[in-house]
Order: sequence, then structure tokens, then C-alpha cells
Amino acid sequence: MFIDRVVVRVEAGTGGSGASSFRREKFVPMGGPDGGDGGRGGDVIVRADRNLGTLLDYTYRDSWKAERGDHGSGSNKSGRSGADVVLPVPPGTVLRDAETNEFLGEVVEHGQEIIVAKGGRGGRGNAKFATATHQAPREWEPGDEGEVRSLELELKLIADVGLVGQPNAGKSTLLSVISAARPKIADYPFTTIEPNLGVVQLSGHRTFVVADIPGIIEGAHEGKGLGLQFLRHIERTRVLAFLIPIDAMDWQAEYDQLRAEIGAYSEELATKPHCVVFTKLDLLGEEYVPPIEAPDAFATVAVSAAGRTGLDAMLAAWWTELLALRRSVERPTEDAELP
Repeated sequence: MFIDRVVVRVEAGTGGSGASSFRREKFVPMGGPDGGDGGRGGDVIVRADRNLGTLLDYTYRDSWKAERGDHGSGSNKSGRSGADVVLPVPPGTVLRDAETNEFLGEVVEHGQEIIVAKGGRGGRGNAKFATATHQAPREWEPGDEGEVRSLELELKLIADVGLVGQPNAGKSTLLSVISAARPKIADYPFTTIEPNLGVVQLSGHRTFVVADIPGIIEGAHEGKGLGLQFLRHIERTRVLAFLIPIDAMDWQAEYDQLRAEIGAYSEELATKPHCVVFTKLDLLGEEYVPPIEAPDAFATVAVSAAGRTGLDAMLAAWWTELLALRRSVERPTEDAELP
């Protein structure tokens, strides 16, 4: 089951209290204060784990609490700090405070960590309150409470190419042909009810990830159909491929509608590089690329997943665009390092 949004309660550990103690030793009548400090409470940490692909585990348990710090003791012994709690999540998870909607961060790369709830500071023991004029203090401090919050985890898939189209546009069939993914395929709308990822392998050890996004219909940005439930997964894709079946009633209208839905959902998303892919070319029995006005598209191709035609040209166009994007990202970094 694909779960891409959950809310859990997280509580960091409370700090240990400081100790009020006086040194008691034979032949030392006035040993003085020796109360140690309390230990720090454990933090709650979210860590990206590339071995995970869903937030399903957090539907079985919705409350996480870090260990509290131990209290201080005599002989200036500090209490042990509480153990941290680590919540593993798939890369691409966005973290927010569920009550205030405050953005806490996002984990994108494997091993990246964010502290979402800080443990309480340990209290000071009475040894810390000793002064020249106050040599026998009995004061001590309790440990601070750890942070408590309702944490919203929202997964946004990370892919190089996102397949966008209306229901029954042939997205799942195309993904199953160009990769080893095996999404559900049937001849009725909304077959795909959860995003699917597939890795495309080209010659020369070249690979990239393609995401099959469930059908986008008119009004999806307002929540109609599967709507907002899956539009979020297009945000992290580098390139969008708008799939239009060759037997569509109006190719231009369908393309314009898809573009409008994406733009209404996110202006930033509308600026991403995109191409137009006409699917189900086998219905015509001949090679034909329908005329369409798409001046911003870097390519317009027609393919048949069933007949395995046009796929090489499509994959080559995708790879060329992805390579250009990667180089544009790397070049500023390299230029910054030049003396």
C-alpha cells in the first residue's frame, strides 16, 4: 500500500534533574556540595532512508517518544543523556508542524537528518551554585521538558521524468515497457490509484527514474478526481512528459488542459521542461505525429508501447534534456571553485 501523508505525535525526552548532595568522607568534616547535573533528554530525529518508498509504517504507530535524561548524583556525577529516537522516512519527505503548518524542513538525500523535537536541557546540581559567599547551597534545577509536537510527514516522489496525462492515456503501459516496473494495467479509467516508479536503463550504464502519476482531470488542482492527492508528486520531477492518446477527441484541447491544471497547481511546476508524447500509435497502423501548438516543449514524439515503436526517439529526447539540466546545475558549482 502506498501511503504518502501521515501525522504522528513526537515527544523529545525531558532533561534529568540536578542533584543536591554534599561530600561525605571520613576525616573531611566540610566536604562541600557535590551534586551533579542532570543528563540531556533525547532528540527526535527524522532521517532519509533510500530503502523505504512509503510512509506505511507510520500508520501502525502514531506516537514516538525519546528517552529522558538521568538525574545527577553525588560525587559530581552527571546523569546519562537520553537516547535519541530516529524516524526513517523515504527521501523526498517534507516535514511540517501539523498544528501551525510551520515548515520544518525536508530530507532529500540518503542519510540526511533533521531534528524535529529537541530534548530538554539537564538541570544543574547544587555544586554549580557554590560561591565564595554561598558555600553550602542546597539549590538544584529540574530538567527542562522536551519539545512535543504533531508532526506531518508528506512524501513527494523524486523522479527524473514524470508521466502526466488523463486517465487511460497509456502511462502505466508505457512505464511497464521502458522499465522493469509492473503497474496495474486495465482498459478502464483510474486504473492507477497510486504513483509507480520505474528505472529506465540505457546503454553505457545510463539510467534515470520515471514516475507514473495517476490520471489528472479537469479541476484536479481543486481536488477533483484524484486531484491534490497525487499532484504533489509531480513537484520533484525534473522533466514532465504530457501523454495524449492518439485517439483523443481534440489533441490541442487535451494538451492545453493538462498544462492549465499543472499551472493552476503550481506556477513553478509550469516552468519545468516538458515534452509531448502521443501514445497508442498502433491504433493508426502508421507513423504519424499529430500537429500541435506546443512552443515550449523540447520535443514532440509519437509512440506505441504495444508495438514498441518510437520509444528510442522518446528516450533519447528525455536523456538529452536530463543531461542538459544536470550540466546546468553542475556548471555554476564548478565555476564557483575556479580561482
